[in-house]
Amino acid sequence: MASKTRIPKAKLTGPYGAMVKWMSRRTFGDVLEPAEVAWHNRKVLNFTFNVGRMASRWDQCDQNLKSFAHMAVASLVGCRFCLDLGYFQAHNEGLDLTKAREVPMWRESRVFTPLEREVMEYAEAMTHTPPTVTDEMSARLLEELGAPALVELTAFIALANLYTRTNTALGVESQGFAKACGLQPLAMASAAT
Repeated sequence: MASKTRIPKAKLTGPYGAMVKWMSRRTFGDVLEPAEVAWHNRKVLNFTFNVGRMASRWDQCDQNLKSFAHMAVASLVGCRFCLDLGYFQAHNEGLDLTKAREVPMWRESRVFTPLEREVMEYAEAMTHTPPTVTDEMSARLLEELGAPALVELTAFIALANLYTRTNTALGVESQGFAKACGLQPLAMASAAT
């Protein structure tokens, strides 16, 4: 289910390329197309890997909330790769799959708590250009989550924007990770969203 990217995928070569392929296959079952595209500029690839690795160690905000936020950003931006990979990762990390598959239509879905809805609203507000985050939105989340978790969530959403916008601009599409492990298709947002 590989896609044709706007910048051709590069062949991962040498010891570092072998390590990237091995780690990618071990973690995801396949080599990630964004890594193959970014291979053209190893400094960018290394930055992306390093920041992702560091962010994975953040522990002040609930992982489900961060997953829903990332998928809400991906849905709004239209990054099918991030939606597919996010759903697959939710499966592998034991997160709530019923909710994860409903993120693209979170406004219509009845499975989310008020806090989860606020997090996805915040993620979308950060993603709009210009951002539409309000004092009220931030105050509600600060009260619900506390300052350390809100700082983490905000930074995580900013990273989600980096990934989704980069993948979308480079033409990276879904690689079929969710389908490969037998997950139900993601719910699709209505045209009014």
